[in-house]
Amino acid sequence: MVTLDEKLEPLYAQVVRRNAGEDEFHQAVKEVFESLGAVIAKRPDYAEDGLIERICEPERQVIFRVPWTDDRGQVHINRGFRVEFSSALGPYKGGLRFHPSVYLGIIKFLGFEQVFKNALTGMPIGGAKGGSDFDPKGRSDAEIMRFCQSFMTELYRHLGEHTDVPAGDIGVGQREIGYMFGQYKRITNRYEAGVLTGKALAYGGSQVRTEATGYGSVFFVREMLRTRSADFDGKKVVVSGSGNVAIYTIEKIQELGGKVIACSDSDGYVVDEGGIDLALLKDIKERRRGRVADYAEALGSTATYVPQGCIWDVPCDIAMPSATQNELNGRDARVLVENGVMAVGEGANMPCTPDAMRIFTDAGVLFGPAKAVNAGGVATSALEMQQNASRDSWTFEATEERLASIMRGIHDRCSETAEEYGAPGNYVVGANIAGFIRVAEAMRALGVI
Repeated sequence: MVTLDEKLEPLYAQVVRRNAGEDEFHQAVKEVFESLGAVIAKRPDYAEDGLIERICEPERQVIFRVPWTDDRGQVHINRGFRVEFSSALGPYKGGLRFHPSVYLGIIKFLGFEQVFKNALTGMPIGGAKGGSDFDPKGRSDAEIMRFCQSFMTELYRHLGEHTDVPAGDIGVGQREIGYMFGQYKRITNRYEAGVLTGKALAYGGSQVRTEATGYGSVFFVREMLRTRSADFDGKKVVVSGSGNVAIYTIEKIQELGGKVIACSDSDGYVVDEGGIDLALLKDIKERRRGRVADYAEALGSTATYVPQGCIWDVPCDIAMPSATQNELNGRDARVLVENGVMAVGEGANMPCTPDAMRIFTDAGVLFGPAKAVNAGGVATSALEMQQNASRDSWTFEATEERLASIMRGIHDRCSETAEEYGAPGNYVVGANIAGFIRVAEAMRALGVI
């Protein structure tokens, strides 16, 4: 069990007290605080200047009503959120999530993580997150359009390419970004392409943005594997989820010679020992908007579908949790370790519980935390912002190489920082400290604001 430094205990107690009932936010803050003891010992001025308290308090929290009508004319009311956490390094940057589980605590945890993730990229972007408890599943395109337009009718006043630049997340892809950008343009009478990222290529999107989070996750894990003279070639991999992040994680792993044998959705998981048929999976998930059960049905006897099962029971060399927060717990981690897993990369945001993280670390498993591993999405969003600002567009190959270079830089930054602070090979410690120091130094330079 990791204990907090005595100087950090009262600060964490204050976070819990001031943000009652927001368990995911508490978890994210504690995970960072557990790494900061060595920093405070070396630099007590960080605690004395109130930097830690300030970094845990969002600069702005916006909650608003989102009324919309369905195809039958019935009025629905959802709740919208935007938590602008930190602009110390640049304009707020972070995705929008549409999912019934969304509430303020989820958005704050995601925004807090985003601050450090964005700092690790080395790019001039702050951290934010937003979304709504709206569920796009089963809704028509027209219903989703009306919801997105209503959502943006309130949110637009808080956005701008030099202020706050949202992107997509769970439930928000190119379709939703397009509807929101159209409404922003309509309201403001400005073609401000840099105000949203994750756009379609037809109107200012970036090559590789769709693939970026998944590709970037694989690039980071590849760098971890190289520290042990290994790579993806010939390895069995399990990837949870079957959305955007999971699909492009699978794609890049297959390109590097790995074999992804299982993926999942909220109903269950599918095992295909011959390797997931990526073309079929894409067709079912992206074109038909189906389920992994449909994948298993299409393949017949060569694939096994397990409803409501735990995908982490499938033995593998590398695990890539890429679905949602806290999907992999202590029990799952023990099973993976017993089955010989050598590396785990968090493609989703905080998918491993604290118990799971400790089990992996204690067992000597290479473990890449989300704020480092899945930073490729926001890094490519920042590249999209650069292209929009310069009225330029880059090739797929050039953008992918930039992404790979950024992910190598993040890996090396985490590794070197962990070494400097007495925790060699601990990417959690390295990511937390490296991200914290970059943000803290910027905050100090800007004064008490």
